[in-house]
Amino acid sequence: MMKRRHTEPAAPGGMQAPAIEVENIVKRYGDFEAVKGISFRVADGEIFGLLGPNGAGKSTLIRMMTTLIPVTAGRALIAGYDVAKEPDAVRRMIGVIPQALTSDPDLTVEENLLIYAKLYSVPRGRREKNIAEVLEAVDLSKWRGAQTKTLSGGMRRRLEIARGLVHDPRIFFLDEPTTGLDPVSRIAVWEMLNNLKETRKLTILITTHYMEEADKLCDRIAIVDHGNLVALGTPTELKNSVAGANVVEVHFDRESPEWKERLERLTGVTSVQPESAGFYRVLSTSGSKTTLELVQMAAEQGVTLSSLSVQNTTLDDVFVHYTGRQLRDEQVKPVSFIMPPRPGMQP
Repeated sequence: MMKRRHTEPAAPGGMQAPAIEVENIVKRYGDFEAVKGISFRVADGEIFGLLGPNGAGKSTLIRMMTTLIPVTAGRALIAGYDVAKEPDAVRRMIGVIPQALTSDPDLTVEENLLIYAKLYSVPRGRREKNIAEVLEAVDLSKWRGAQTKTLSGGMRRRLEIARGLVHDPRIFFLDEPTTGLDPVSRIAVWEMLNNLKETRKLTILITTHYMEEADKLCDRIAIVDHGNLVALGTPTELKNSVAGANVVEVHFDRESPEWKERLERLTGVTSVQPESAGFYRVLSTSGSKTTLELVQMAAEQGVTLSSLSVQNTTLDDVFVHYTGRQLRDEQVKPVSFIMPPRPGMQP
């Protein structure tokens, strides 16, 4: 049985060492630098989210952490093992779920799990027990004999998650785990991941482009843009880092080049973001005063407000603050990464 290294770096203050430790990690492709010296730690038992648009570097970052591509500079430690020096040890400790559905549709649910149990050299005597446990964990026990192609999208996603757990990993990487799912299935996956974290003592790292998913599911979030880590913290910390506790969304019935300047002069306003013709997002430290003055301004100018709403600062506002654009405007591309077959697959 593989033993944990005793040379694992100690955490500050004698606390438990992090499950994932990334130090100044860099990835270059020729002259292009896809990841530019990113550093962060993921605590044991944490759900950690990577948030960013296409080309931000988050998929490249995960591919380095899961040993699929070499690190150009810096280092990544997974459960205390260096991905560059001890890739096999890292692979034994992690489960990886790509965005694309990669289970064989012509095999049964159980057959798909059995193949992966063999790939990861799970001993024959433990395979049946592990398969039964992960099927129960993802609520697929009743469908173990069903062909995978007969499952719904949400059930297939649960099968992918079960497959990544069949070898008892400690750290779980998921790329866009709920892309393509309906809202009900998405919430069910969130609940399942939270339950798995608690019952199986997992550390989970996900990428996502759903703001609500990052807000509700993740303990901490790292915003990555153009290969840089631009913000890191809990959802609450990130929202509090943006000046303005409220967001006023207003749509005027006609456009004027003076609206932005006038809005910036209202009480409490810290930022004005033009969205489209006549539509603005206004960040304010006092939503009620800003709204009152805005209505008075519109009346004085003889302008009709087509719509007006006030809400608390969201992760959308955090993302715009740190990157200058909205994540929902970015097209998300699927990225597949599958663990390489391990030698010595058992029959």
